Amino acid sequence: MIQYILRRILSSIPVLFGILLVTFALARLIPGDPCRAILGEKATQAVCDRWIQEKGLDKPIHVQFWVYIGEIARGDFGTSIRYGMPVTRLLIERLPTTVELSFSALCISIIVGIPLGVISAVKHNSWIDVTTMLWANTGVSMPVFWLGLMLAYVFSLLLKDTPFWLPPSGRITPGIPSVPFYEAWGLAIPDAGIMHSMFKFISNLYILNSLLTANWTMLGSAISHLILPSVALSTIPMALIARMTRSSMLEVLGQDYIRTARAKGVPKRTVVLKHAFRNSLLPLVTVVGLSLGSLLGGAVLTETIFGLSGVGRTLYDAITARDYGIVQSFTVVIAVFFVALNLIVDISYAYLDPRIRLD
Repeated sequence: MIQYILRRILSSIPVLFGILLVTFALARLIPGDPCRAILGEKATQAVCDRWIQEKGLDKPIHVQFWVYIGEIARGDFGTSIRYGMPVTRLLIERLPTTVELSFSALCISIIVGIPLGVISAVKHNSWIDVTTMLWANTGVSMPVFWLGLMLAYVFSLLLKDTPFWLPPSGRITPGIPSVPFYEAWGLAIPDAGIMHSMFKFISNLYILNSLLTANWTMLGSAISHLILPSVALSTIPMALIARMTRSSMLEVLGQDYIRTARAKGVPKRTVVLKHAFRNSLLPLVTVVGLSLGSLLGGAVLTETIFGLSGVGRTLYDAITARDYGIVQSFTVVIAVFFVALNLIVDISYAYLDPRIRLD
C-alpha cells in the first residue's frame, strides 16, 4: 500500500510541473496590455515601459518562468498587480470562501444525490425512477446563474417577511464580531510564517471558526448566508451523482452473487446496502472527487451572483485586469487541489478494491 501511494505521488510531480508551465504560458498569451489594464488607457508609453521594468515583465519569457518557479519553491506567489499586496495574503483571504462553498455544495450533492440514485435503482422503471431521472436531467441542464438569481429572488424578495427568508449576498451579517479562534484561545502566534498563514486561513473559514470559538450567532449567520449559493452550486454535481449511483447500482444488482443472496433469503435492505451499494462505490468515488475539483474551480458565476469574494470571482477579475500573479497562483492552487483529489481517489480505489494495489 505504501509503495502504491508513493508511485502515485511521484507520478503527480510531472503533472504539477506541466501545470505550472502551461499556466505561465497561457497567462502571458492573454490579449491586452497589462500596464494599461492597471494604470488606465491614458498611461503614456514611457510610464508603461518603467512599470513593465519594475514588474520584471521586460525579461525573456524563459527567465521569467524560472524566476516564477523559484518563487513558488520558496512559497512566494509574488505580488498582485491589481491589489498591490502579496498573492499569498489574497489566497488566505479568498480561498476559505470557495472552500466553504464547495464543500457545502458537495455535502448537499452527496446527501441528496446518493439516496435518490439508490432508490431509483431499486425502483427501476417505476414512477420514482422516471421522476428522479427527469429531475437529474433537468439539474444537469439548468444554468447555475439562472438558478442562483431565481433562488435569490424567491427567498430574499418574495419571502422577505416570512421565516423562510434567506440573505441574498455576503458571508455573514454585518456587525457580527468574528474573533479568530487563536485569539479567543489566547494563543501567541507569530505575525508571519507558515503557522500564522495556516491559522489565519482556518479563522477565515467562518463556520469552522465559529464552532471553535462557540460563537453561535456567527455560526447561524454564516450557515444562512451559505444556503442559497450552496444549493445553486450543488444542482449539477447532485444530478451527476444521482445518475452515476443509479447506473452503478443497476449494474451490481444484476450480478450473480446478488441473485444468490436474494435466493438465500437475505433481507432486501442488507442486499441493497451491504452487498450492492458497497460494490458500486468505485465509479461513485470518481464522480465525487471530480465534482469537488470542478466545484473549487467553477464557482465563478455563483460567487459573482451572491457577492462572495472567493477564488473564482477574484480569478475572473484578475484575468480582465491582466494580473499575472493572481492568474498563475490561483490557477496553480486549483490545479494542485485537482491533483490531490485524484491522488485521494486513487488511494480510495486501492482501499475499496485490494486488487488494484497489485496492478
